[in-house]
Amino acid sequence: MADENLETPERGYNTKDVRTQPEPERKGGSRVKPFLASLLLVPALLFGLWTWITLTYTYSRGERAGVIQKFSQKGWLCKTWEGELAMVTMPGTVQETFQFTVRKDEVARRLDELYKQGGRVSLTYEQHRGVPMSCFGETQYFVTGAQPIGVSPGQGMAPSLPGYPQQQQMQQQQMPQQQMQPQSPAPPGTAQPMPAPAPRP
Repeated sequence: MADENLETPERGYNTKDVRTQPEPERKGGSRVKPFLASLLLVPALLFGLWTWITLTYTYSRGERAGVIQKFSQKGWLCKTWEGELAMVTMPGTVQETFQFTVRKDEVARRLDELYKQGGRVSLTYEQHRGVPMSCFGETQYFVTGAQPIGVSPGQGMAPSLPGYPQQQQMQQQQMPQQQMQPQSPAPPGTAQPMPAPAPRP
């Protein structure tokens, strides 16, 4: 009977209390993610800024004249128009070549027409140094315009020959031809004039 009057003490905690307890905060975990994000974002921003500067700023401008030897579109992922211009020099000298890139489609179509026609052309270009990727072009010379160099029809000038300046060809063709006039022979029976005798001392 005495055992029935004993009270059972309550437990200090149960499984529900353990599940409802808040998890302790981990110190330092919130700082790692922003650091990793900045570590990846800053180089990407710097790369994009440098690419924009090199493509916007023009180091030099100029013109080159010659005959287009190669012109094609190439590239694995980024297709760009690349060409080679043979600059006309004096006969007997080493021929120089000018490698160039075309980024605009309208300029590429114009150059393709001039390449098929042949003859000398004048290229207007801009030089952009330090472009980090070949996706924008394999060279640092970007052509912005092209004009043919030739003689207007009706002048009767021969087309320019590779490796021979057109100016010299024009000078040779414009040079007046000296016509030799043969002397008519004296009629038969006409005495030829005798030279005067030398005076005696």
